[in-house]
Parts: sequence; structure tokens; C-alpha cells
Amino acid sequence: MIKNIFLIAVGLVALVVIAGQAGLLGGQRPELGVVDGRLQPPSPTPNSVSSQTHLHPGHPQAAYAAVEPLPLKAAGAAESLRVLVGVLQAMPGVTVVEQKDNYLRAQAQTRWLKFIDDLEFWIDPQQARIEVRSASRLGRKDFGVNRARLEAIRAAYLAAN
Repeated sequence: MIKNIFLIAVGLVALVVIAGQAGLLGGQRPELGVVDGRLQPPSPTPNSVSSQTHLHPGHPQAAYAAVEPLPLKAAGAAESLRVLVGVLQAMPGVTVVEQKDNYLRAQAQTRWLKFIDDLEFWIDPQQARIEVRSASRLGRKDFGVNRARLEAIRAAYLAAN
């Protein structure tokens, strides 16, 4: 009986890994971008972070999702974006998929299961900072992955010249 349960468990794990490798766990790309100076709001479940939670009063995940924006580099917006692109390109599994003068979108893909998280960065010229958002496409929880990734990006960005 225990042997059968073990075999079933191993089989289920194998099926999930195979599904991930086949790209079945990547999810669909949501509508992203900046509208009227706002990135999309945080997800309604605890699987995203955003520096703009204050723009969504009463949001059910405001406390969980809140992170600080990135400061602009002293050399200005263009240099800040260049540094940010370099930081993202150096991170395993992260791909820059859209870049404009004041906006950057990237995707972070996990190695084995190929889950995709969407990252957005928008330069707010009036506040002289980079607003950030990172959200999982699938699942109700991210177990802190988006926050940890964004804080790793922050540390590398701040350390870069």
C-alpha cells in the first residue's frame, strides 16, 4: 500500500515537471503597461508586489504588496534604465521583453516548472523615481518570490554605477 502511494506521488511530481517543461504552466500574458501614470494594480491574491499600492485605497492586498520604488540614478532617466536593463539581463531566467524611453517590461521564468512572473518598471518623471510591479501569472500565492526578486534587483541596481 505504501509502495503504491509512493509510486503515485512520484508519478504526479513527474507529470507536473513534464507539464512545466512543455510550457503548460507559463500562464497567459495579462494586459500590462502604464495608463495615466499607473501600472496595473496588485493582484487580488498575495502573489504580487507594487510600489503604487497607495493609488489603490482599500485594495485587499495593499499591505502585502507594498514595496518602495527605485530611485533614479544621478545621471538621469536614460542612465537609470540602462543600469536596470543590465541588472535584469544578468539575472538567471529573466528576459527583457519590452523597452521604451520610460517603461520596461521583463519576464522571469522558473527553471524547472517554467512559471512566468511579469515585471514592470516605469519612470515617473514628476516624482523622479522608477515605479515597480512584479506579479505571478498563475497561482494564488507566490511565497514571497516576487518581493525577493524585486529586492535582489533593487540591491544590484543600487550597487551598480
